[in-house]
Amino acid sequence: MSDAEWELVRDLLPVPTWMAGRGGRPEGYCHRQMIDAVRYVVENGIKWRAMPSDFPPWPRVYAFFARWRDTGLVAELHDRLRHAVRRSEGRQAEPSAAVVDSQSVKADATVTHASRGFDAGKNINGRKRHLLTDTLGLLLAVLVTPASMTDRDAARILLPVAKNRFRRLARIWADGGYTEHLTDWTVQHLGLVLDIVRRSDDVQGFQVLPRRWVVERSFAWLPRSRRLVRDYERRTDTSESVVLWSMTLLMSRRLAARHQPVPARAA
Repeated sequence: MSDAEWELVRDLLPVPTWMAGRGGRPEGYCHRQMIDAVRYVVENGIKWRAMPSDFPPWPRVYAFFARWRDTGLVAELHDRLRHAVRRSEGRQAEPSAAVVDSQSVKADATVTHASRGFDAGKNINGRKRHLLTDTLGLLLAVLVTPASMTDRDAARILLPVAKNRFRRLARIWADGGYTEHLTDWTVQHLGLVLDIVRRSDDVQGFQVLPRRWVVERSFAWLPRSRRLVRDYERRTDTSESVVLWSMTLLMSRRLAARHQPVPARAA
């Protein structure tokens, strides 16, 4: 991280228990070193054992990554950054509308057979990432499943979790894969309006569809982190954690760019 990024991220980090006087042993490495190391793995797609010597030893970095994954600390940092980005855009911290879609990605040989599947529509053997984003394209919720799971079945898992976390959420846009019984189910059980944005049959080639392009752009952001070019993780919650780390990269850099002073022009 640049110094400008660290100044922003430092105030948003969860406070360790030992610093808050709640017991525990002080950590051997500072958070900036650990977060930089995890971001390096996510952005460059290297193996954990290939960690450069500039960073702490890879077992310590992976233990930090696993602890933040299991305790939800990376999700907490991600949500705080998202609130900061939304406020900088003049929005409220919690959204009232969202967009949902899925992306099938190939799985590496390290992915177990039980957590992978075959997406016949995309002809992909691997996993599927289900994203719920706000209207800025920022991540609200992520679910990683075998690629064989349909969008409707995944939405029954993803949307109730999102509704419990975001009380203002009232409307969601989706594509034709979320039709049939799901539109009635979301209204009856969640109080959400599910709008289906369909592609016109008369249009040939590429077409920018209202609202749906937002989540498609979010999917395009993810491969910038090479660890997400395909799914390398043995566990689905690890894949979800990597997605969260990737989005923290994007948001911290965006916030740092906004806070940098504009250089004065020469007369």
